[in-house]
Amino acid sequence: MSIAEKFVSMEYGPAPEDSKEVSSWLDRHGRKFGHFVGGASVAPSDGEYFESLDPSNGEKLAAVAQGSALDVDAAVKAARKALPKWQALAPFERAKYLYALARLVQKHSRRLAVLETMDNGKPIRESRDIDIPLVARHFYHHAGWAQILEAEFPGYVPCGVVGQIIPWNFPLLMLAWKIAPALATGNTVVLKPAEFTPLTALAFAEICQEAELPAGVVNIVTGDGRTGEALVKHPDIDKIAFTGSTEVGRAIRAATANSHKKVSLELGGKSPFVVFEDADLDSVVEGLVDGIWFNQGQVCCAGSRLLMQESIAEALISKLQQRMSTLRIGAPLDKAIDIGAIVARVQLDRIRKLVEQGVAEGATCWQPQTTLPSRGFFYPPTLLSNVQPTSIVAQQEIFGPVLAAMTFRTPSEAVELANNTVYGLAACVWSESINIALHVAAQIKAGVVWVNCTNMFDAACGFGGYRESGYGREGGREGLREYLEPAWFKKQLQAPSPRLQAEAASAAEAAKESAAETAALKRSATQNLSGEHDHNEDDQRRDGRDIDRTVKLYIGGKQARPDSGYSMEVHAADGRLLGEAPLGNRKDIRNAVEAARKASGWAKATAHTRAQVLYYCAENLSQRRAEIATRLAQVVGEKQAAAEVEMGIQRVFSYAAWADKFDGAVHNPPFRNIAIAMNEAVGTVAVICPRETPLLGFISTVMPLLAMGNTVIAVGSEAYPLIAGDLYQVFDTSDLPGGAVNIVTGYVSQLLKTLAEHDDVDAIWSFGDEATAASAKAMSVGNLKQVFTNEGRTIDWFDPRVAEGRWFLEHAVQVKNIWVPYGE
Repeated sequence: MSIAEKFVSMEYGPAPEDSKEVSSWLDRHGRKFGHFVGGASVAPSDGEYFESLDPSNGEKLAAVAQGSALDVDAAVKAARKALPKWQALAPFERAKYLYALARLVQKHSRRLAVLETMDNGKPIRESRDIDIPLVARHFYHHAGWAQILEAEFPGYVPCGVVGQIIPWNFPLLMLAWKIAPALATGNTVVLKPAEFTPLTALAFAEICQEAELPAGVVNIVTGDGRTGEALVKHPDIDKIAFTGSTEVGRAIRAATANSHKKVSLELGGKSPFVVFEDADLDSVVEGLVDGIWFNQGQVCCAGSRLLMQESIAEALISKLQQRMSTLRIGAPLDKAIDIGAIVARVQLDRIRKLVEQGVAEGATCWQPQTTLPSRGFFYPPTLLSNVQPTSIVAQQEIFGPVLAAMTFRTPSEAVELANNTVYGLAACVWSESINIALHVAAQIKAGVVWVNCTNMFDAACGFGGYRESGYGREGGREGLREYLEPAWFKKQLQAPSPRLQAEAASAAEAAKESAAETAALKRSATQNLSGEHDHNEDDQRRDGRDIDRTVKLYIGGKQARPDSGYSMEVHAADGRLLGEAPLGNRKDIRNAVEAARKASGWAKATAHTRAQVLYYCAENLSQRRAEIATRLAQVVGEKQAAAEVEMGIQRVFSYAAWADKFDGAVHNPPFRNIAIAMNEAVGTVAVICPRETPLLGFISTVMPLLAMGNTVIAVGSEAYPLIAGDLYQVFDTSDLPGGAVNIVTGYVSQLLKTLAEHDDVDAIWSFGDEATAASAKAMSVGNLKQVFTNEGRTIDWFDPRVAEGRWFLEHAVQVKNIWVPYGE
């Protein structure tokens, strides 16, 4: 083609990036790499290697060590050995290492970008201009956090040795997301890169050597799923941080349930891209290019579901097809290429299969007329229109350059469609009306919402999901918290503290759990349904009262008899029968969850309104302090009963104070945007209340959830479930909306399973023994509920320094970052 013809056609010519430096680097290593353990390269223990391929042509780049359980063990031991000295460094010293890593990433940026493109298949423009600069940014940003950590997180300590598993779509960037905060907070690391893309992680290992990072602080073990499994199950790992598929996230959650490992999961997504009729459609189209065809759509937060207002659907589709026809597909090292190679054959086959299934379900498939390279793994940009909300391509993560388009009529319908998946990672909202955009953004269940922009990331801004997109955050202040624990909790033993042993001695003596459970089913359904209990004169003399005290369940703001028709006897410290509490069952839990979901208006109430209701609860509890303390004393003794009531009143006051003060932040990333970090309620939360402090334990766990706008299903203390009667009388007189708190009594072992498996329960707080904590985690794998537990460790509920405040509030919220255009 002549210059004149090129001037008319405006076609791009080839602009290949030189790969000589990367090839030279690979050759210097003999195109064979071991693990990075204890500051040095080591061969795999069993001598096994696998091939890392260039997906653009299928050619072998290098042989990489396959990690075994022995290799993982060696890396964990190296990390454990390095931990004391690394933690002993002054904050300034750790900051200097992170700063050095950032500078060296910049120094080697061109080689890293080319290596990333060759190993992953993404266009060199993306590796060079997006990935590598963000890698450096994360290390720079976290160097600052290392410097000021002690001032900003007083009373917190590092988790310890952290196991990290990253995916293949952003290999080096995900490494930075994981390693930078871990090192800044004083942890040591064992990282497993993805099997498909291990090479930039091994290049980073050399950067660690160049920065003279102490041996063992960062260890990298390569391999497939067997390596990751060995890392997850290693008993000397203190925390697991995982980014990847929801299916693997479930397996990790199940594998760690019986351990005390802290876990954060950043999982899959099916992000909605919501376009209103007043949006700038040309900007929308460019946003879609960045939202779904960036990195070949191999992005967990890709805007893979296009939701268009009906009136502009035809015009938007037309503009979109025109733009798709201009996208260039080819060798990713060509700087003129928009779409590179799919990472591997298995992923390409998955994309094809899902698109075929979507078409079989009624979708219309449109692809631009383009010629794909004859070698390598390539798939054209694809638009599926006329997609039904229940179609597999609207519900499952395709992880490829495929956009599924649907229409809506009203903002409420848009929100309903946006939330109509099990995921909740990210979303985009496009509208020239800031009122519409922010109104919809607030209602979408996602950890990140971009307004009139897409795929904006920064180290200062948290990133992570709701629901089955995982829990925990990467980046920002909330991302640092994932690598820290309260110092007192980290040191706490499983055995009760001496103080609690003394103060709760009478409670332990009075519990007589086995006797109570044996006698529980003796009560007939007729007796329980009538609410009346006949006693002969001997029974009355034994009880010292005219009638038994019997409470009911509290569901939807009303007292309710249990579905089972049975109750459990509650005994005083001296063995006297104090009364009976209902035995809740699966149906009672179902009713309680339904009532809690209907009370979602509690989350929409202003924080000031929630504070006033909690103050009213404290006031009403105070007016009844004498009678409640008298009843409670029969089980826990006068001293503890008085202390529980007085401290309980104070604790309600405390969370009333927090209700309108535990708010979010505004982040200022280096873009023409701000990110508004909002603390949102988690949703409907089940609480297994502490046994040893029937009143104070209930208040200490339920009140922070209410303060933040959650609705609650609480299972009261088995030692004294009759406290439910006093509590719901307080709630009834305090203007708390019906369903905001629901109380079900019974045996934890039976009720926990139903709550953990219920898909409409968003989180579980469990404060009991170690076995209960493990059960809560294991049984809630189905929808990956957030779980907050004491891990069987003793909490002194009378000490506000450990049993009250930010630690509880942080678990009562999830952070949503809303990115809004701002600035010049």
